[in-house]
Amino acid sequence: MTSGLPDIWRERVAPEWCDYNNHMNLAYYVLIFDHATDAFYNSLGLDDAYRASTECSTFAVESHTNYIAEVHEGDEVYCTAQLLDYDEKRLHYFHCMYHAEKGFLSATTELMAVHVDMKVRRVAPMGKAVLRAAEEMFGTHRDLPRPAQAGRSIGIRRK
Repeated sequence: MTSGLPDIWRERVAPEWCDYNNHMNLAYYVLIFDHATDAFYNSLGLDDAYRASTECSTFAVESHTNYIAEVHEGDEVYCTAQLLDYDEKRLHYFHCMYHAEKGFLSATTELMAVHVDMKVRRVAPMGKAVLRAAEEMFGTHRDLPRPAQAGRSIGIRRK
């Protein structure tokens, strides 16, 4: 556990995920973060049963990934999730990926997702149980330190 957040997803780096630089390719960081997002959503009740009963889902509308330290074939990593903010239609959350054995921070990703009514494919309010779960989670996350990488923009900083 890091920063008071539990390990919500673990995965081992597969050989086919490594590139010509002999480390995990950026696409697979995103894949692992997506698996962590599924676990995060399940903890809020945005699971298969919810999607089936409400015909609603979530769409990512923005993401920002920081690659901090390499991981390699066979390394096990784990992810944490922090709910940074939410409202009735949006979730703003942050994942950290750590090397499971050595404990170093490997990557982070910040995401904004919207709740979508799949029948009309439009943004719609989340169900009450999901909103209650988000409120409860946010109550425990709001006082955590904001991740250093949160809210960053990309660009070349000129002196």
